Amino acid sequence: MSSNVASNPGTLTASASATLPIGADAAFGIVTDLAHLPDWNERMTRVVECPERLEPGAQWVVEFAVFGRRWRSRSQIDVVDTATRRFEYRTRTDDGNPSFADWRWQVEPFGEGCRVTVSWDLHPATFWRRVLLGRVRARQLARTELPASLGALVRAATERSN
Repeated sequence: MSSNVASNPGTLTASASATLPIGADAAFGIVTDLAHLPDWNERMTRVVECPERLEPGAQWVVEFAVFGRRWRSRSQIDVVDTATRRFEYRTRTDDGNPSFADWRWQVEPFGEGCRVTVSWDLHPATFWRRVLLGRVRARQLARTELPASLGALVRAATERSN
């Protein structure tokens, strides 16, 4: 697993990758199986709402628990392309805060399995999120949360392939 963290003015950008022991189509199926996201995202406690179809404009809501706090996050699909195995969406809290994050997942064949790469751009809009919380959240995502989630994704893929 590898990760790369880079910062751009106004946004906090990073990416992380993992190699999975299953085919790219199967891995893309896991990444886009919204009902089972909490199976491999340790901070996500549950899926509150799930769309009937994966298509641009569709939304879903999940609940997170970080630092002893719980909140809901609403995501809206921008791109779901099964041919190129690309999944992109924007997420924001359900509390009216204008801050948001753009997420991009790409699954590609790699050796006997595939490589899954997730990249994100955090767009903190309010003062405290821009000055402090956004940077803390960006470090947390890059250093612990995404590597842990990708590790859990690898384990889930390994279990499915056995």
